[in-house]
Amino acid sequence: MTFVSSPSARLLELLSLLQTRPHWNASELGQRLGITERTVRRDVTRLRELGYPVVADAGRAGGYQLGRGGALPPLLLTDDESVAVAVGLRAAASGGVAGYDEAAVAALAKLEQMLPAALRERVLALNAATVITRAGVGPLVDPEVLLTIAQACRRPERLRFGYQDGSGNVTERRVEPHGLVNAERRWYLVGRDLDRQDWRTFRLDRMRDPALTGHRFVRTEEPDVAAMVARGLALAPYRWQAEVVLATDLREAEAEIPRTIGALEEVDGEVILRLGANEVEWLARYIAGLPFDAEVRSPPEVRTALRRLGRRLQEANRARPRRSGR
Repeated sequence: MTFVSSPSARLLELLSLLQTRPHWNASELGQRLGITERTVRRDVTRLRELGYPVVADAGRAGGYQLGRGGALPPLLLTDDESVAVAVGLRAAASGGVAGYDEAAVAALAKLEQMLPAALRERVLALNAATVITRAGVGPLVDPEVLLTIAQACRRPERLRFGYQDGSGNVTERRVEPHGLVNAERRWYLVGRDLDRQDWRTFRLDRMRDPALTGHRFVRTEEPDVAAMVARGLALAPYRWQAEVVLATDLREAEAEIPRTIGALEEVDGEVILRLGANEVEWLARYIAGLPFDAEVRSPPEVRTALRRLGRRLQEANRARPRRSGR
């Protein structure tokens, strides 16, 4: 029997018991908590008022069980359960679960903020000893880096880090972080660069030693961070920039072409696609694979690559006479 003095502590203990077994009767709960069955019923009522869907069975042999509600209420986890959840979230945040990367980072930031030091050490030890194989190719990002930046976005708190640009130059940055985006198998941070007084997008795999500064800030703007990353990827300073007229409407084009591939707009009744790449052959292959007709306006090198691709495909699939058997 456990005697719990504080009503709040007793409610937490009652909730923990209800989560460990599918069914309890009032007598069992009373004995475990050191209270009367009447107090059990009163505490169950309080849990329901807090949003926990506690279901009661009628009759003398009836009891209580934690049901399913319309929304997820707060959960109580044991130490082992907390470690297991944290390790699973780290795997998902690193790309282990497609489509849930960003949600895993947000949940991990909330959980690790509450973990005691001893539990966090267990999580770090398990993470260091675990090897996760992943499909696809993309730069790996240390989950600790993801966690630090996610916490900075959540608080919100200024970040300091070294950043290596595409030319290999490293500069020190002070940034007010606003959001994390996972796109094209890479992680990006969108934030306001304090030294440049402008919005910037940073690849996490190019960051060096990101650290929280302890200086909080107030969000005065809420940019569309996903749109900023997508536009930056589509209009990056690639070697080749193409402008294409699509024989479709804007809605169908947007449904087919990801924002990270190209920028779409309607001009004088025409749907224009602007996209770039470092290889002209890649542009030709992508345009040829679109499900609607496309006219390349510029550059002429892309039109030449398309004709070359067409001749190669025709040659490879030209009907050839069959050899007659003996």
